[in-house]
Amino acid sequence: MAILPPDKRPVPFDSSQLQKNLSLQSSKTSKRLNQVDGIRASGVGDHIALPQLVVCGDQSAGKSSVLEGITGIPFPRQDDVCTRFATEIILRHEPTDIRTTATIIPHSSRSEEEKRHLNAYRHVVHGFEELPSIIEQAAKLMGVGGVDTQAEGPAFAADVLRLELVGNTGLHLTIVDLPGLISVAEREENVKIVENLVDSYLQHSRTIILAVIPATSDVDTQGILQRARRFDEGGLRTIGIITKPDLINTGTEARITRLANNCDRTKLTLGFFVLKNPSPTELKAGMTTEERRKMEMAYFSTEPWKSQGLNPSRVGVENLRCFLQDFLDGHIERELPKVREDIRRLLREKNKELDELGAERDSPNQIRMFLTKIGTNYYNVIQAGVYGSYGGRDASFFEVRDGKFPVRLRATIHMENEKFSENIRVYGEKRKIVSTDPSDDGEGEESGEQLLVTEEDMLDWIRQIYDQTRGQELPGNYNQALLAELFRVQSLPWAPIAREHIVVVAKIVSRFVNAALTYAIKDGKVHENIGRLVSTTLEANVEAAEHELEKIIADEKRQPITYNHYYTDNIQNARNEASKSIIEASVRDSIHTDWDGTLHLQNTERDCARLVSSLKKRVNVDMKEQACSEAKADLTAYYKVARKTFVDNVCRQVIERHILAKLADAFNPVTVSSYSEEELINLAVESTQVGHLRSEARRLQAALEQSLRDLAG
Repeated sequence: MAILPPDKRPVPFDSSQLQKNLSLQSSKTSKRLNQVDGIRASGVGDHIALPQLVVCGDQSAGKSSVLEGITGIPFPRQDDVCTRFATEIILRHEPTDIRTTATIIPHSSRSEEEKRHLNAYRHVVHGFEELPSIIEQAAKLMGVGGVDTQAEGPAFAADVLRLELVGNTGLHLTIVDLPGLISVAEREENVKIVENLVDSYLQHSRTIILAVIPATSDVDTQGILQRARRFDEGGLRTIGIITKPDLINTGTEARITRLANNCDRTKLTLGFFVLKNPSPTELKAGMTTEERRKMEMAYFSTEPWKSQGLNPSRVGVENLRCFLQDFLDGHIERELPKVREDIRRLLREKNKELDELGAERDSPNQIRMFLTKIGTNYYNVIQAGVYGSYGGRDASFFEVRDGKFPVRLRATIHMENEKFSENIRVYGEKRKIVSTDPSDDGEGEESGEQLLVTEEDMLDWIRQIYDQTRGQELPGNYNQALLAELFRVQSLPWAPIAREHIVVVAKIVSRFVNAALTYAIKDGKVHENIGRLVSTTLEANVEAAEHELEKIIADEKRQPITYNHYYTDNIQNARNEASKSIIEASVRDSIHTDWDGTLHLQNTERDCARLVSSLKKRVNVDMKEQACSEAKADLTAYYKVARKTFVDNVCRQVIERHILAKLADAFNPVTVSSYSEEELINLAVESTQVGHLRSEARRLQAALEQSLRDLAG
């Protein structure tokens, strides 16, 4: 769009003149358009697609003239300047409220600062002669290049200039003028800006596409028809408009007639209309809508057009308006049920958003109430996770997704505790006896690294420790320090395995807590503040758990103590097995040596004495070996008991007592009640942005509810 030529006379805004010239309304259409317009006027149209007319086509196709013919609004135009941004014209029939305003709707890609700057623009229009200056002001604010000698920037903008005409228009209608499609530009981004802007309107199923095609161009080269087919495959909402028939070469009228009569190879389901736009001279003279209608009829009633067989119902802007009136009836009736459903969906989203934002919180009391509510929600989720109660009102939070359940805390902790127990069982012994003959070089003696050894290797190690711990005990006995030393070394891997278990559990709990905070707190700033507070407490709990573990590890290094009968049972079984093995070996040797491989015994005193004598000489007791063998049995029995106790102590006294049991204490209604006013303000005072979001959500909520009531009428 461009500035009005200086010699074009001003045209004041006269709504009664618009009403007299325009007829896009029946009683049904008027009612429905009024409903749709009310929805649009309330701001709902900025969030859902509403029925509207869009004028589009290639650059310099005559779109502005078509737009003026439909609306009666004399749009400024200049041959060397094209439309640089979309312009929405909203006509509203309100005889008691006459006003015309111009505003700018910023594109979603704009920054918040740019949006505020553009949203602040509002101009009250007193006459159509102001349109050139309004368009220039909008272009400057949008940063369109070439508006003045100082301006630099893209040649097109994705923002929208909205002209709202309220008064005795007799018409409820929204129609959009889009920039013309271009294929070549100095800056490639300009081509994409225009294409994306046009597509953003054409893609909505409620948009009626008025595809403007100049008669001077080959219809096959018109990009607008290709784009229209992409978004409207069935052609149920695309209407072709042929312009500039007065500029074609003589003798090509038949080609235009075939296209206009929808008889050419390029066809549209809804067909074409052919219009004769005013010439620059006629525009300069200030042609009225009625004068334009008469001019059009006179032009197509004379040769060469008179004899071409044009369908008279498809000629002239007046016929186009009548067609659009009837078409709008059916289009709006088809689309309104979908509009209602979109409104209901958006209303549900806004209700949820308002529920998440909560009430205002400017004063300490309001903040305390807000924190108490979210503290209760957080506490309930935490406790449910700790106790493994995954149903109820928070079931959606604990939902299993793709077979994964990271927020089911108790289930996850059970799995990790079981892994910990298994790791202690498999990797907890410093020396693990295996059937093969592994190499034991003795390296890493004091580390947690496991060594694989044979039975004899194990006894060799026990013999070494036996020699190192000899005290005042008699031969054949072992010092109490022996078992303590053996167990201390044998349980060395327990500490690193347990420490790693705390790290894993802490990560699981931290992930769960973050998920619970996100679920309970929707305000980003409050989430961040409470998150820091909870994280500090969680870190302190983990530190306490680590201290508790060190106490347990220190206890295990002291003199072995147990009153578990499982220990004595194991000792007894081990000694019985050892005695059984010695007797079996002696009997086999005696039979082989003294009985020629076959034992024949009679129940006589002589045979019994002979057997006892044979066995007696084969039982040679080495007192050191006896002590080491017993120490090995004692170590095995005590290790099993101590291992089970250690696992239980870590899970109960470390994980449960210090991490899980205290998890809900960091933030809950009780802790909120203890906060000072200063702490409350620091934690959750409402930001300007949140207040704006709530205000906008409430405004839109009210508009959506009113829209549903209006559409029900």
